[in-house]
Amino acid sequence: MTPPRRVAVVAAPPVSMFNLAIPEMLFGKVEVDGRPGYETVICTPDPGPVATTGGLDLHVPHSLDAVAAADTVVLAGSGSYTDPDPRVLDVLRRAAADGKRIASICTGSFALAAAGLLDGRSATTYWAYRELLAERHPGVDLQDDVLFVQDGPLLTSSGYAAGIDLCLHVIRTDHGAAVANTVARLALVAPVRPGGQTQFTQTPLPPERGVSFAGTRAWAMERLDEPLTLTDLARHAGVSVRTLSRRFLAETGVSPLQWLLHQRIERAKELLETTALPMDRLAHESGLGSADSLRRHLLRRTGLTPSAYRASFNRLAGAGAGAGAGAGVGRLTPGPVAE
Repeated sequence: MTPPRRVAVVAAPPVSMFNLAIPEMLFGKVEVDGRPGYETVICTPDPGPVATTGGLDLHVPHSLDAVAAADTVVLAGSGSYTDPDPRVLDVLRRAAADGKRIASICTGSFALAAAGLLDGRSATTYWAYRELLAERHPGVDLQDDVLFVQDGPLLTSSGYAAGIDLCLHVIRTDHGAAVANTVARLALVAPVRPGGQTQFTQTPLPPERGVSFAGTRAWAMERLDEPLTLTDLARHAGVSVRTLSRRFLAETGVSPLQWLLHQRIERAKELLETTALPMDRLAHESGLGSADSLRRHLLRRTGLTPSAYRASFNRLAGAGAGAGAGAGVGRLTPGPVAE
């Protein structure tokens, strides 16, 4: 029986309640073989009442000693980002020396940089503070216009909801796409979106700005293997094709067909990770039509061929295991830290 992975979330006052809630919520929804996939502990330099950026106090009973037992350390954004607590910096340095995976949400990247952990590494932060981070820590290879960045065992996300994408990426890395996408559905957030690593750069879907076509999008997600047309989508939504195209773009930031292609590529990646389906059948199941089409779209999205992507991320116990099976996850095997 594999024990749950241990996550320590560091709350440096005044901590962002939203940032703090993200890892607790997402990691707490992970189940593997009916058991919790993570054990999450929130800790702080001075246990007890912890001030938040919203003017409330939270009671955090655990000290920074909790970091020593963790596999992954997550640093939530803090209003004191320009003057991080030396005790937090010390514990981050020790965690890095012990080889732990360390992630920051929003302005948490300032503490990682102040601890010297981001020198010479790629990183990001909330867009409003990128210039300040670059000015204070010129040794950081600051990335713009990305949701999150992973450089070895260190991960940094941009502001607010990008922390959700970062945590889903961690879950996907540890447990595969099927588990991560299940968590995303349970939390009612967007499926896993790659953040911005060079070899996997993609333009993620913008945040949805409306829900009037949410039912149609859910309906389409159940039929990605079918040759859906604009007429099919419009008929389900009960509107004209012209109205569908205009309002769908306003809600999602992309056209209906661009949205469909994005979801089909994500489905193909999930099947490559969790099954041994032949490429022709996998292309059909994901709605991409043919193995050639699958190869073309995956290369454009990830920089890898389907075979190379499967070799890097497939979670089945052995070659050929589960051939012809559905999307059930086999025994977890060691995989790379970064996507």
